Amino acid sequence: MSTGGPPAHDPPAYRPNGKYVLLLGLMCALPAVTNDIYLPSLPDVARDLGTTTTAVQLTLTGVLVGGAFGQLVVGPLSDRLGRRGPVLAGIALHIVISLLCSIAPGIEILIALRVVQGFFNAAATVVAIAVIRDRFVGSDASRLLSRLMLVIGVAPLFAPTVGGLIAGQWGWRSVFVALAVFGVGLWLVVWKRLPETLPPERRREAGLRPALQGYGILLRDRHFVSVAVLPGLGMALLMSYVVGSPFVLRETYGLSANQFALLFATNGVALVTGAQVNAALVRRIAPIRILRVALPMLLAMSLVLLVVALTGAGGLFGLLGVLWVTLGLVHFIPPNASAIALSRHGAMAGTAAAFIGCLQAGVAGLVSPLVGVFGGDARAMTLVMVASAATALLVLALGTPAYRRGGWPRL
Repeated sequence: MSTGGPPAHDPPAYRPNGKYVLLLGLMCALPAVTNDIYLPSLPDVARDLGTTTTAVQLTLTGVLVGGAFGQLVVGPLSDRLGRRGPVLAGIALHIVISLLCSIAPGIEILIALRVVQGFFNAAATVVAIAVIRDRFVGSDASRLLSRLMLVIGVAPLFAPTVGGLIAGQWGWRSVFVALAVFGVGLWLVVWKRLPETLPPERRREAGLRPALQGYGILLRDRHFVSVAVLPGLGMALLMSYVVGSPFVLRETYGLSANQFALLFATNGVALVTGAQVNAALVRRIAPIRILRVALPMLLAMSLVLLVVALTGAGGLFGLLGVLWVTLGLVHFIPPNASAIALSRHGAMAGTAAAFIGCLQAGVAGLVSPLVGVFGGDARAMTLVMVASAATALLVLALGTPAYRRGGWPRL
């Protein structure tokens, strides 16, 4: 088990170019695109399939839950088989499932297909993160992860608008055909451009027992687990907004699909901005120091957002203004927490990345449906966001030495 210092075998020095960052960003963005392009269609899906708001929200969170389990499987496989094979297989199956979703006859089958789609989408995400760890550690890894957020952040900027236009012209089922087309393009780019970053001599033994042993090592590292759960709590906060906002903004405030897409894109700018500010900060400030400040700020802004939702202060613009700042703080959490966690277990980067990704998708998938359970309105959405931020701060404070004198000075 690692003691928290640098890994025994640091990756070779490597300086990525823009095309390499774009490729990894598109791989990481696949689950986001899979959900965001579909957001404006949620009320239409509920009406067309004769189902409830909570049920249709499960088609979003199902992708996260499936992704959580998928990453647990793909991570060890990528440590044994290399990075290229698993990601190419996963994207190919994403294409097939997207086409099946386009002809789903009912909400139950659609939810099941989305869970399976999330499972196979996980290959793109976990391999992208493992590729980063194959070549980078510490602040360098955090900076690259933040740069990837610039690519990932484009999904909220354009995907809902594109999805709304497609659904408005040909219906919500055509959105899944568009997802299949996107998958074909991504598969071709990965096949042509993604290098193999894990040479045979660094690969681990395959099989269930080695995989369980790897996860056992990670679970016994209490500090690793504590930091690894933080991206999941950050994603839970973000997904609570994602699953709640179509109903809050369209049904409570009466916005059209295009107006919702525009506001969603505006909030996407906040996510991108936060990620790029973090990328600049980690050049001079250690990731753990950024986390120590960012998490209390995120909780404070979430509390202000809850007050605005409860009192109605400022109306729609008051809600959106505080929400913009809150979302800007979210992307200070996953890059820094992931970089710290990965630095503890570089010899099994695929398994560690899978563990982090599983927690990220799984925690978000379990927490975000509470928005619908609590009523699906602005109060429910902001309450779940506050709970996610508060839990993240408690985990950092109680589960790690981050706030103790001399705790993790090198990270």
